[in-house]
Amino acid sequence: MAWWKVSSAGRDVNPDLASERAAPSFHTETLTNILDGGVEETRIRRSVVSVINNDPVFSREYLYFKTRSERYEGAIRNIFHVKRKIKEMGWDEDGREVEYIYRALGGEIGLNIHNVFTKCIRDLGTDDQIAKWLPLANNYKILGTYAQTELGHGTYLRGLETTATFDPATQEFIIDTPQITATKWWPGDLGKTSTHAVVLAQLHSKGKKYGMHPFIVQVRSLEDHSALPGITVGDIGPKMSFENVDNGFLMMRNIRIPKENMLSRYSEVLPDGSYVKRGSDKMNYFTMVYVRVSILRGEVLEALLKACTISIRYSAVRRQSELKPGDKEPKILDYQTQQQKLLPLLATCFAMVFTAKYVDKVYNDVYNDIRVENFNSLPQLHALAAGMKAFATEICSSGVEVCRKACGGHGYSLFSGIPTLYTKVVAACTYEGENTVLHLQAARFLLKCFAGGQSGISLPPTTAYLSSPLSSVCQAATPLDFLNPEVYLKAYEQRAYRLVSSAANKIRNLVESGIEQYVAWNSNAVELVKASIAHVHYITVKIFISTISSLSDQPEIQTVMKRLCDLYALHGIFTSAGDFLQHGHLSGKQLDMVTAAYLGLLAEVRKDAVLLVDAFDYTDQELLSALGTYDGNVYHNLLEWAQKNPENKQVNPVFERYLKPYLQSNQSKL
Repeated sequence: MAWWKVSSAGRDVNPDLASERAAPSFHTETLTNILDGGVEETRIRRSVVSVINNDPVFSREYLYFKTRSERYEGAIRNIFHVKRKIKEMGWDEDGREVEYIYRALGGEIGLNIHNVFTKCIRDLGTDDQIAKWLPLANNYKILGTYAQTELGHGTYLRGLETTATFDPATQEFIIDTPQITATKWWPGDLGKTSTHAVVLAQLHSKGKKYGMHPFIVQVRSLEDHSALPGITVGDIGPKMSFENVDNGFLMMRNIRIPKENMLSRYSEVLPDGSYVKRGSDKMNYFTMVYVRVSILRGEVLEALLKACTISIRYSAVRRQSELKPGDKEPKILDYQTQQQKLLPLLATCFAMVFTAKYVDKVYNDVYNDIRVENFNSLPQLHALAAGMKAFATEICSSGVEVCRKACGGHGYSLFSGIPTLYTKVVAACTYEGENTVLHLQAARFLLKCFAGGQSGISLPPTTAYLSSPLSSVCQAATPLDFLNPEVYLKAYEQRAYRLVSSAANKIRNLVESGIEQYVAWNSNAVELVKASIAHVHYITVKIFISTISSLSDQPEIQTVMKRLCDLYALHGIFTSAGDFLQHGHLSGKQLDMVTAAYLGLLAEVRKDAVLLVDAFDYTDQELLSALGTYDGNVYHNLLEWAQKNPENKQVNPVFERYLKPYLQSNQSKL
């Protein structure tokens, strides 16, 4: 049996973990089906994961010992083997099977940004451009990346400095990075792999500037893979994580490309240099919105689900210290402080799973509208994706780190699986939009909605609560009252409304007093970020409550989900008490009631904690954790994995070179 594939088939399940599963209050398999979206989806996912796990080409054995170059090579090997596997198994290349393949491989797969390249062509290209480029990309006849971020600018896309100047005489665009800060920096698959790139550049034509637009640029030869004339391209070097990804840099000096290489579904330059726009110019940002939506479930939330699975299973078998003097050391999961660390994060997992499903639906609805040239809902989607990406990545990255520390010293080992999750997910706080900036973008939309609501304009569903003020006083009289979703949803609604309205009124008053708009905005930026966070938090609570209502045909599941929803909501009030007290909606006495109800929920959720993470249904191969295996044999795993370290079987060169001269020179004295 491979060193990392320890399971209950290899040895008995640890009794401490088995006892956690002995008396379930709900059917774990049913919950797994709900999370997957149905019994059939669970069957398909497990089938795909089994195929991938049992293919030796995809083995992640010794992954924690591999070099950066070995990780990169393995990822590229995997993607081409995936292509063959899809054909062999008869899977749909655009089907759910591909999503499950990525889950099974845990990110150890190359050409991820090539998928963004193809998505960009599909969404922003004309029919002729799609017919030309997409077959080449889909069959890996060309390898693409998405080159947007520059050395000098990332989230602020209007500040990008790469230019695309139209030359009517030759019917070509001249692509140029005119200064060092315009160097494209960070695109994945660019450093060593890509032959082509969708380059985001500022369009210039007939002496006018038209903002950022996408252009297909070839960067390497298809014959020998060398950089083309005028192109300087390479890998940016070691990073905090993503060792398998060749993030790169790209400099282009007056590179000429055909006019047809500008992706022109929504805007075009005519042969005489005239500019024509169709639909919304925001479509040039749509690929970024797509990536923000897609990473929520596939990257960000996945990390927290895995970290919670690992840390909660470990906490159910790790015993330490004393509760009652003289008794056996208790499981650390029995300590209220450990429950306070982990169980709200477990509740957050479910809140964010349901929220991610909601965001996916909104995205698909808006995308379908856009395909028939209805752009009305695009601003709402942009704001939702921006705020949700910022909110989720902060919560999940900080949550994974809490899980790591909750595992004590063993959590610091790569073998725990958690450090790798953290160093990867924390990057999402920056890529595809830095979180503070994204919250400010969402806040701008909220302020527009607030102003519209005060004027009687109908608002989108996500911001309808901004149309009118709410009653300011909570009516709860006992801790049990705070287990009523209507009570805590009103508290969240009130908090969001007050923070949005307060920021809006302060900015308006400053502007009316003669202060420049941008100064007024910057003077209230901290409060605007808080308003965005409060808004998104309210949305996640509302979605969680709505999901519970849909589970009436599964009363046992509904009960445990209701408990988790209560915990998620009350934890938010407990940790952000100032926001809820500030405008008088809650009193100090009521906050004491919230605390009592919240702490009581910890003990209740603790009973089901292991079963709840079991419902996430990760195989040991997917978790790649000595602490999180299903059988709970933590200490056997750690020792076995350490003994498999290749360096333990090699002669230590340091001994001959440095240690031996000193050790042997002193032998005569011993």
